[in-house]
Amino acid sequence: MRLRCAVLDDFQGVAAESADWSVLADRVEVVTLRKHIAEEDALAAALADFDIVVTLRERVSFPGSLLARLPRLRLLVASGMRNSVIDYAAAEAHGVTVCGTEGSSAPAAELTWALLLGLARGIVEESQSLRSGGPWQSTVGADLHGRSLGLLGLGRIGSQVARVGLAFGMRVSAWSRNLTPERAAEVGVERAATMEELLAGSDFVSVHLVLGDRTRGLLGAAELALMKPTAHLVNTSRAAIVDQEALLAALREGRIAGAGVDVFDVEPLPADHPMRTAPRLLATPHLGYVSRANYATFYGQAVEDIEAYLAGAPVRRLP
Repeated sequence: MRLRCAVLDDFQGVAAESADWSVLADRVEVVTLRKHIAEEDALAAALADFDIVVTLRERVSFPGSLLARLPRLRLLVASGMRNSVIDYAAAEAHGVTVCGTEGSSAPAAELTWALLLGLARGIVEESQSLRSGGPWQSTVGADLHGRSLGLLGLGRIGSQVARVGLAFGMRVSAWSRNLTPERAAEVGVERAATMEELLAGSDFVSVHLVLGDRTRGLLGAAELALMKPTAHLVNTSRAAIVDQEALLAALREGRIAGAGVDVFDVEPLPADHPMRTAPRLLATPHLGYVSRANYATFYGQAVEDIEAYLAGAPVRRLP
């Protein structure tokens, strides 16, 4: 009897074509699920008959309580090599092997600039006005050349964003608790002495930190209040780094010029979520990792992970 594999959150219906799953055909039946399942009871029921689960990013949590209800599950493959919503200890206790996949940071950096440029030049508003027969030119764009870009985090994604900012002729600075002057100089940017200094002096602030105990809620009401009223905030990292209520208040009250957000506290966003109607907000549905090349890597390596597991030698094990 073939094993059964569930591929979660295949929203675009492209998982099957993004990799060669045929190499598993005689051993594994692959089922793609396009509708997101959020509730634990529904997940437990939907996944009860699967031996393998492939999950995208950190959208679906696998706590010990869920893993205990999936006695048939033996392999969990997550896209990426870091996942904060899987209980690894519980997985080990229940005999579930957890593996990851690699991926490129380039798509997230590219989307960061899509959001930043969209905000700066009013792309959405102007396009909608043109298509609807509205006013011809209704916004005045914010300049990038000569303006300040502040980066919270200068890792793989942050450094790519920095280099584009420098190419635009921006003054780029960065801050994180562990950022050294040598690392900043290597990328060609200034190291801000404090986060507060970076927030107060930047025309654009972009978040590229890893979510953890020290970064959760890092940008709250007090920190957002330090930003210029003409400044824009972009977050393509993790929603919880920015206090969501504080951000909504800042947008509603016009205390910052705007925000570009790709990550949310709940995904997919409920129909009545306030982020869907917030003013001064350019929002995208967590597209940072969504590109053809990344999907080819994610799903291609998921197939490799499954093959390796079946051969008794799992690869890319997490954590």
